[in-house]
Amino acid sequence: MALPTVALIAGPTASGKSACALDVAESSDGVVINADSAQVYRDLRILTARPSPADEARTPHLLFGHVDGADGEYSAARWAAEATDAIAAATAQGRRPILVGGTGLYLRTLLDGIAPVPPIDPAARAAVRALPVADAFAALTREDPAAAARLAPADSARIARALEVVRSTGRPLAAWQSERAGGIAATVDLRPVILLPDRAALFARIDARLDAMFAGGAVEEVAALLARPDLPPAAPIRRAIGVAPIAAMLAGEITRAEALARAQRQTRQYAKRQYTWFRHQPPADWPRVDPGAPDLIERLRR
Repeated sequence: MALPTVALIAGPTASGKSACALDVAESSDGVVINADSAQVYRDLRILTARPSPADEARTPHLLFGHVDGADGEYSAARWAAEATDAIAAATAQGRRPILVGGTGLYLRTLLDGIAPVPPIDPAARAAVRALPVADAFAALTREDPAAAARLAPADSARIARALEVVRSTGRPLAAWQSERAGGIAATVDLRPVILLPDRAALFARIDARLDAMFAGGAVEEVAALLARPDLPPAAPIRRAIGVAPIAAMLAGEITRAEALARAQRQTRQYAKRQYTWFRHQPPADWPRVDPGAPDLIERLRR
């Protein structure tokens, strides 16, 4: 039997993925399925550049803004399970699933499966998460030097994850990752495309978009988020790009101009990492295209 067709439009932030996905969905009776780790949260529509309510009304959008910001347990594995169900539901309705996003971990988990890491011992997790990032990185260098060599010394989330895994299971995270289970790659006919714009144009677009976000309500939605009494100090949504600079501005520590400049710089740095990942990590036969090409939408429809 023919495998169900699944479209994928991926690329760095601000590369125009959402607009392309919407155009393709409208022309192919499609369902747009989010693959961006920040856009799953309902609290930050503006700051995470989620599709507007008007765009969401034009064609079905799934897994956008469906997670409460106070949920500290949302993971790539949970998203992959939800995305698998969303793809199956769209296919059963005779509609084309169109994945769109730039979170490489989400896409890899969905397509290739997940490492079967056992549940982490709560005491080990608490001890690791209580460490300053410098101490955690030093410990990881001793206990899993290969993981430490792959990570930036300030990458607190990934350092903590690698350290808690090796301490709780006795095996490095890489050993578990080599035993990935599940994944839908063999069960679908994947039609991927990666949008890779000119870098200078991408960075200019990022700066302009952040400026519009600050003027269009991003500051107010971060203020509302931080005012929530049920928001855990370690909630992943607090790490969304732009939250920390705006929080510092709201606390009177920096000016609005400084907060905007920091958010722009952080987003450009994130886009650079995404750009590198999408150039080198996905299979070589995944088309890399310039979103500025005049025939882009027609090519994507085909």
